[in-house]
Amino acid sequence: MATSRLLIKTLLSHCPDPENVINTLSWPSTSLPDIETIEALTAVIQELSSKLHPTEDRFICKVQSVIWDQCMPLLKTISSADNGGKDLLNAVCGLFAVCVGVCQTDVPEQVSQTLLPVLMMRDEGRSSFDVDVATEVTAVLLSSIPYNRDIISRTLACTLCCVKDFSDSRVSKIIVRIWFTILRSCGKDEESEMLHQIWEDLLSWHQRDQTELVSARVLLCFTALSDHLYSLETSSSGNRPDPRRSQGFFRAVQAGLTHRDSVTRKRALYLLTRCVTQADIRGEDVGTCQTPDTDEVLFKWTAEKRQLLREFWEDYALVLETLEENQIHVIRPVLKRIDMLVETTSTDIQGGLFSPSWLLCVYERMFHSENKAVMKEGVNHLLELKALHHPAFAFAFSQFIVGPLIDVLAESSLYHRGAQQNLRDCPELGRKLQTFIVNFFDSLPEEKRGSVLLQLIQRLGSRHWCAVPLLFISQALSCLSLRPLLDSDGLQAFREVLRCTMITHQVLLRGASQCFLLHAALCQTDVSAVSLNDVFSFLVHFRAEESLCRGTALWTELCEWLQTNEERFHSGSSEDLHIESSHSKRASIFSHVQQRLNTFLTVPANSDQTGKLPDPGEAELLARAILLTADMQQSIDKQIEAVDLKDLLRPLLDILHRLSTNVYLLLHKTDKSLQLLLRLLQLQGKAKDPEKEDVVALALKTHVLSAVESVQEFLLRRLSGELKELCDVERAELYLSVLRELVVSYSGVSWYSSNLQQNYIPKLANNCLKILNEPYEQQSPSVSGPVQRAVSMATLALLCEIADQGLLNSQSEATRSLYSLTDYFYPSSSSSSSLQRLNQTLMKPTAASDSDSDSHTVDSPVLKDWGRIVAQFIGDQWTCLSFLQKSVPVGPLPTPEAPEVLRAAVEALALLPGHLALPVLDFMTRVFPQVAHCDESLCVEAVCASWKVVQALSTNPHDFWSTLQGFVRLAFNRELLQLTEEQNPKITACIQQIVSELMELAQVRSGVFNILIQHCCEMWLSSGAEDEVQTDVVFSSALSYINILTEACIYGPVFRRDQRLIQEVQSYIEQLGDSCAANTAVKSDNRDDQFPRVCVLAFLCRLNPSKKLHQRLMQELVQRLLKKDEEISKSKVRYYSNSIQHRVKNRVWQTLLLLLPKLTTEFVSECVLSRVCEAGFCSNQASVKYLIEWTLILILHQNPSHIQSLWNCFNLDQEKTKTSICTFLSVLVHLNVLLPKLDEKQVQWQRGVEVTLQWCFSHNFSVRLYALLALKKVWELKDADVFSEEKLGGLTTVVQACLHQAEAMQNTGNAMKNWSRIQDHFFFSVFHPIRDYSVETIFETFPRLSELAEDEWLPVWKFKSFVNFPLCASLPLKNPVMDLSEHQSGDWTQQDKGEMEQEERWAEVQKKITPWKLSVQEQEPELMAQQRAARLGKLSSDLLVVASLIDKPTNLGGLCRTCEIFRAKALVLDSLKHINDKQFQALSVSSELWLPLLEVKPVELSDFLQQQKREGYWVIGVEQTSNSQNLQDYNFPDKSLLLLGNEREGIPANLLQLVDVCVEIPQQGVTRSLNVHVSAALLVWEYTRQHLNPSTGS
Repeated sequence: MATSRLLIKTLLSHCPDPENVINTLSWPSTSLPDIETIEALTAVIQELSSKLHPTEDRFICKVQSVIWDQCMPLLKTISSADNGGKDLLNAVCGLFAVCVGVCQTDVPEQVSQTLLPVLMMRDEGRSSFDVDVATEVTAVLLSSIPYNRDIISRTLACTLCCVKDFSDSRVSKIIVRIWFTILRSCGKDEESEMLHQIWEDLLSWHQRDQTELVSARVLLCFTALSDHLYSLETSSSGNRPDPRRSQGFFRAVQAGLTHRDSVTRKRALYLLTRCVTQADIRGEDVGTCQTPDTDEVLFKWTAEKRQLLREFWEDYALVLETLEENQIHVIRPVLKRIDMLVETTSTDIQGGLFSPSWLLCVYERMFHSENKAVMKEGVNHLLELKALHHPAFAFAFSQFIVGPLIDVLAESSLYHRGAQQNLRDCPELGRKLQTFIVNFFDSLPEEKRGSVLLQLIQRLGSRHWCAVPLLFISQALSCLSLRPLLDSDGLQAFREVLRCTMITHQVLLRGASQCFLLHAALCQTDVSAVSLNDVFSFLVHFRAEESLCRGTALWTELCEWLQTNEERFHSGSSEDLHIESSHSKRASIFSHVQQRLNTFLTVPANSDQTGKLPDPGEAELLARAILLTADMQQSIDKQIEAVDLKDLLRPLLDILHRLSTNVYLLLHKTDKSLQLLLRLLQLQGKAKDPEKEDVVALALKTHVLSAVESVQEFLLRRLSGELKELCDVERAELYLSVLRELVVSYSGVSWYSSNLQQNYIPKLANNCLKILNEPYEQQSPSVSGPVQRAVSMATLALLCEIADQGLLNSQSEATRSLYSLTDYFYPSSSSSSSLQRLNQTLMKPTAASDSDSDSHTVDSPVLKDWGRIVAQFIGDQWTCLSFLQKSVPVGPLPTPEAPEVLRAAVEALALLPGHLALPVLDFMTRVFPQVAHCDESLCVEAVCASWKVVQALSTNPHDFWSTLQGFVRLAFNRELLQLTEEQNPKITACIQQIVSELMELAQVRSGVFNILIQHCCEMWLSSGAEDEVQTDVVFSSALSYINILTEACIYGPVFRRDQRLIQEVQSYIEQLGDSCAANTAVKSDNRDDQFPRVCVLAFLCRLNPSKKLHQRLMQELVQRLLKKDEEISKSKVRYYSNSIQHRVKNRVWQTLLLLLPKLTTEFVSECVLSRVCEAGFCSNQASVKYLIEWTLILILHQNPSHIQSLWNCFNLDQEKTKTSICTFLSVLVHLNVLLPKLDEKQVQWQRGVEVTLQWCFSHNFSVRLYALLALKKVWELKDADVFSEEKLGGLTTVVQACLHQAEAMQNTGNAMKNWSRIQDHFFFSVFHPIRDYSVETIFETFPRLSELAEDEWLPVWKFKSFVNFPLCASLPLKNPVMDLSEHQSGDWTQQDKGEMEQEERWAEVQKKITPWKLSVQEQEPELMAQQRAARLGKLSSDLLVVASLIDKPTNLGGLCRTCEIFRAKALVLDSLKHINDKQFQALSVSSELWLPLLEVKPVELSDFLQQQKREGYWVIGVEQTSNSQNLQDYNFPDKSLLLLGNEREGIPANLLQLVDVCVEIPQQGVTRSLNVHVSAALLVWEYTRQHLNPSTGS
């Protein structure tokens, strides 16, 4: 540099005109100069400015021309260049700085006016300058001129707008280059003023818009300015911002502490800890000021409480830093610190030193954790917070409870039951939530409880909830004490929860949630603030089929609540009930319901009588209100007075009595009366106790019975041809529903039933048939004709359903009239037309009716629903046909017609929607046997078409199950299954294929297999009185479909975690019994995933081993099960505890144990024993191992002559047997069971001693332990001393020595524990293989004691409730003794988990977490390294090491350690998952905690490298190439990026194109290359050596 200056001075001394030199060095605006030219021009102007007078006009003008003609165009060129040109930009900025320094006129102002609009532009394409270039030039400008208040103020205002819109990297550059320059150029007062402007602008921005983006950006700015904000001059300058006193600042910090972005969280914690440090150093009393919207003080420091404050904030920072680890084993120990924080805060709640809002940040941080275990730990910790029992503390937490806590409680995974809980227990979180809600509201100030509760319920209604979280929150609300807190707004909030959040929930869980919410509403509603209209409108949202139905505890509770509060309800402005003072207490509700009923049935004479049916919602409300009023009255008087109920129903009864006689009754009035009648009959329900008379239902039936004839006559007239409009189709559905309810309700009344069957139904059936037999205009039908036919067919279908349910006498006139349908569907005319009326359709009307000529045009919206009407018409035909096929006594269809009818049924399946297919399937079931032998292809087509219908309905739970049952009856009827493969190969192949597809569906849909296995088991072992030959023929089909039985034996619950949760919660709700009305209201279904096993096990127990067919089936099943076990043992699938493989093997051996006593001795000896021994040598989970051992003991007990098979197992090579020999040693433990049945007892006993003694010297500890236990048990047998003296001789001493050694283990630590545990283990202590042989032991006790998952246990109550399980003396259900069932589970190999967890939980926390003073480096990757280093007081390099191409954890771990030691800026990996790898951690030794790690996938490397190059990095490839430079000769730039290649392939060719230079390490040996970690370490050290500041030391 000195040489250059000398040359320039020499040049200028010999040049008379310096302008010529400037002109010579200048360049045209269209060209791009080299860096040397720019630097030379810079040096010339700088030299001239020192020689010439600063006011020389010619020189200044020339310098200005350089600015505008050279610098500015060149800056624009650099802005548009793709390669960045960073070195060129630096040179130009240097020239620009010199020129601006010379021109102290208006040039800086003009340049500023040019650059600042560039920063303000949001669309860079419209500007000739790049934002980064404009930022750099602005910084140079500000640093080159004296303090200019106008320019600085405009620049600051402009950049404050920029930081709100630009990216983080550009914002960081603006802060570092512009703001820092401004602050350096100002005096102390001006600096304070500028800081204050920035401070106020950012805080007001955050106050206006408290989004996550704004919080992150504000904290980025504050962190960058932290050295200025926390300087020692903060308190001395009155205008300088002081973070310790700003409420808005701490609001921003709290928002940052709970931010989703980890960098923002670390910035917030850094700023907080700097505040605490500053307050501690200064030692003065300071605190934030209260704001108008809150009186909470967020930060306060007093010298008097200095030690307490310091400890609090240190613990607080430690907790938040630890939460960043996101690992529960790291976080759990600091929970005790949270308790200390809470205790400190609650103790000082009045003093104001610690705001509870800081604790909320901790909990919210845990709630947002990606680790569900951390989230659950946080929720549990908050729910157990005793400090919330303080009123002030509880209220301070109230908005957090209503907001973030309720939000996190929506996470379903939190509600899984604990490890120590039983299957039907309330989940741990559910119990804690109940206690918490009760304590929380009890602790709130009384005047705040109502508003907080209303906010909580409104929060529930503001989002969609999964079933499980809403259920337990609702249950917790139902536990609140009785107190009047809510008005009509509260009921509206509850209504929103019911209306919006439970649409897709499972029925039982939805019903249970409704029950809990209704109970909560009854307990918390202030009846004086709500009207009866509000109450009854609210009750409509509780569904009778799910929760609020008569006869339940909930209904009774509601009646009692209405009765208790009858006179307290708010009257309501729109009500005028005119209650007489002489009336009794019940008059108000009674009169309200009566008045509302009168209003409901009052229809204006001028109302439209041709429209659709009225909304049924009001009828639903009134029906429920009437029944509630009646039940409430009955509970008071114990017997309901007929006159009172009759008075209540009088408006309805009057209309019903006039239906048949008054033809001028308004149509809507009749519609409303029938809607109300229908809901009354449907909602009256059945008495909870059949033996107890339902007084209300009886009185209701009695009053309605008086009007039944009138109603039925009206229905007869209307259904016999009067319904002619399209809207009448819906009206006909109402009429038929009413008729069905009347028949069901009064079929037991003799005079009614007689009249119904002898007169009414025959007349109605004949009228409908007459309409159907009338000529039908097919070409251009009017609306009336098709509507009449559709209504008539629907009526006949209903009558057939009634007859099919057994409500009609088969010999009655009604039944005979329905038999006449045979002539309609099968007319006796020629065969070509005999089936014309099957699948008959209705032509779409082309002409409107006379009464409504405008509304029924072809494009009318009403006619667009015609397809549904036609489908229902066809479906009703098949309902009638199905009834005829089952009921008509004329016998089966003629053989020629049967195939044609079946083909018509197949066509109907193609025409009908799935929910109407069931009658067709029932019909096909009856016709199939007639067609199977004559048209096999048609049968296959019918079965396939039916199966497609079932599959299409799989997402429709309402119709799927009934249709599936119909299909199973069709495809698996006994006649069809009896067909052999030789007779009907196509049908049998088709059914086998459907069996496979059913099995697949059963894996994802609980309950599917239940229907199939129940049907098959009942069919194969029918309890009906059939002859033995026929029974054997039916049973033989089981052999053809034994795969169904095999699958049932190993079928069971293996759900996804979310499905398992639903099952667990349903089980919990079911065990609540009648206390939860949903259990009564919801129709129970048998979809338990354990039902197939229970069903097939009951089937197997009913088999008779003396029957050859039964014996053959059992033997085939056993062989299939053993093969299944062998396949799993030989597979390479990972076999871990409670996996599907473990569960299947366990089920296999459980079934084999059940069948063992029924098998013949020959079969067991030839086919079972050897395979059991082979299974014993396989690697098995504990539960399977115990079952195999038990099976082997039972086989040898039943077949003692095969004891040699056991001894042979001990003769195999020890290396092959390994620890599996423990299985056979466990059998010898129970030699006392076998010995009494053995021949040559002394010989066998001696053999047992010798075998066990041999294995006592095994090198494997487990084997030795088992052998010692077996030796001890064998030696203790009766007469052992006699045997030992006569037979063992010198071995006696060895045996006694071994036993003495075993007992001596009690003094050797773990050996003592293991010896004690194995002796106390259930299989060797209380278990007896013969005495404990029972269903309970095999399927419940053994799985429990073997620590199988609880959903794998089969409790005895399921065998009793699911099936009629056969009683058998050889296999009892319950165990005869309780010793085994009372034993506690525990395996001798298990560690002391409880003790270890307790020690870990409260261990002292090691404070090796990122210290406050070191946290900035990781928190601020955007800021320049020198700024961070200055703040930290240490150097940090700009070196980036990219290892995304390396895949070996060991190399990555070592590389991480090297980079951290030499202070690299960051290490780039292909995946951050590597840091959890044990091999990585072994070499990194926690360095990953101190080094920033970035994740860049290999496919993203190209973009990443280009981005880094744009930011000024020099990409250096560690690779040997033809142009690579020697490491010894290469000088590393400051911003160096080391790109490391893969261990095998190196750096790919596409990435080599992006490398600026390749560097290689000189080698002397023969080996081609170094390990990639070693190579990288050498380069990292060389970079560090070159950039090491001598002042830092070596």
